[in-house]
Amino acid sequence: MTRMQRGARGASVAVFLILVFVAVPLAIAAAHRADLYYTLSSVALLSIASAGVWLTFYIGRINIGQGAFSLVGGYVSAILVTTYGFSFWLSLPIAGLFCAAASVFVGLPILRLRGVYFAMVTLVLTEVARLSALALSVTHGAKGITDIPAPGPIKLFGLTIVPAFTTFAQRNAAYYFLSVTLMVLCFAGLWRLVNSRIGRLFAALRQNEDLASSMGLNVPALRILAYAISSFLGGVGGAIFAAIAQSIYPSSFTVTDSVNFMLNCFLGGLGYVFGPMLGTLVLYFGWDLLFSTGQYQLLIYSGVMILLILLLPNGLLSLRLPARRGS
Repeated sequence: MTRMQRGARGASVAVFLILVFVAVPLAIAAAHRADLYYTLSSVALLSIASAGVWLTFYIGRINIGQGAFSLVGGYVSAILVTTYGFSFWLSLPIAGLFCAAASVFVGLPILRLRGVYFAMVTLVLTEVARLSALALSVTHGAKGITDIPAPGPIKLFGLTIVPAFTTFAQRNAAYYFLSVTLMVLCFAGLWRLVNSRIGRLFAALRQNEDLASSMGLNVPALRILAYAISSFLGGVGGAIFAAIAQSIYPSSFTVTDSVNFMLNCFLGGLGYVFGPMLGTLVLYFGWDLLFSTGQYQLLIYSGVMILLILLLPNGLLSLRLPARRGS
């Protein structure tokens, strides 16, 4: 990469950070639409979960089960906070790691499947997670878990790094900055991952697993690693969602959400790390814009999605950016 290219990329990152951390809050304040903070927080969290789905695409697998791990992550965090008195900040990585461990247990057999077989098995996972939440006493069944307390402060050596969210006059704004910060960290880490040695090994799996195996690569271990990272992101996104909504129910994440996570990747562009972020934004607001069409909403939505996939098979980002993996 030339110095000019690095400068252009750095400038793009700076513009994006200014947009999400400065321009958007100023625009919301000027418009007196504080409710948009909740909407944009949801978009940020959904894009984190979609980033995990994108990673499984990156190794050549279609993942339609991310909703399961988002639901599990939300419940793990809620149970730790409400039942055992854990700090939200501590429950967040625990929820992600729990989902990663669960994905290893589930992934060991199903990641051996190819193509549509793996996709169909993952599709079942979300419904399994939902039915488990309905049946288990620790999840309170159909009642779900409510009155989840807001995140407390983060202190280091007696100094308050992050105040308790109950002290913020605009709590939705605090959740927005939390969600966007984690989204930025997620996609920065994902970009670094796919441009690292491990990322190149992941790309080798996508191109030809048999050839990669013949070259001495541990294909099963790489599959499991990618799937664990994917599920970790889904669990973290679900945990933050539960904190924002202050509740979690078996219906909080359904099969429809799992399909939408996949569509976010298609819409933004499977060839781009930041495709899930753009796809989530467009899909979320696009669906809301079509609300006025009433009974024709789903028909128009489906038709537009089919046309976009046919006309832009590499996603919306292919309109302006060269089609290159890891960009």
